[in-house]
Amino acid sequence: MNRRRILYAAGLLAAGTTTLALTGCAAPKVGDYASEKPVLDLRKYFNGIVDGYGIFTDRAGKVVKRFTVVIHCSWSGDDGVLDEDFLYSDGTRQKRIWRLRQLPDGRFSGRADDVVGEAQGEQRGNALHWTYTLALPVDGRVIDVQFDDWMYLIDDRVMLNKAEMRKFGIRLGEVTLSFTKR
Repeated sequence: MNRRRILYAAGLLAAGTTTLALTGCAAPKVGDYASEKPVLDLRKYFNGIVDGYGIFTDRAGKVVKRFTVVIHCSWSGDDGVLDEDFLYSDGTRQKRIWRLRQLPDGRFSGRADDVVGEAQGEQRGNALHWTYTLALPVDGRVIDVQFDDWMYLIDDRVMLNKAEMRKFGIRLGEVTLSFTKR
């Protein structure tokens, strides 16, 4: 009986490990989009004024908050500034100023006051993939939340953005945005 339990537990562990490994392999990679058109030029798209319309959905898919954002964008060489002004459906406002740097090989780095450390991004074809930790105000306190952020250029004016939020590896929800360049 004891041996049967050990074999059963070992089988469950092996199945769980295999599932995690297969799931990890299934995740998209930015290189998957290398041949997609139109090709995203981050410095060209985020230059001037960009409007955004978005929602935050919880882990069950329920829309928890809606928002708009106006982004004033400028670049000087490889350094860019994205000055974002958010207006949420509950009437609250928020400002975030991203300071971006274009690096070799389609890579980017970014910083903002509420970003913990440095955001890392990579662009290929029509896609940009960002990963970063955001210090997010929730119910009167601030928690660090990891973002897995994907942007896809649709045409010269429209870009779609989908970001998954996690804490301790647990999915909290998603942010979905549509950007329109003026």
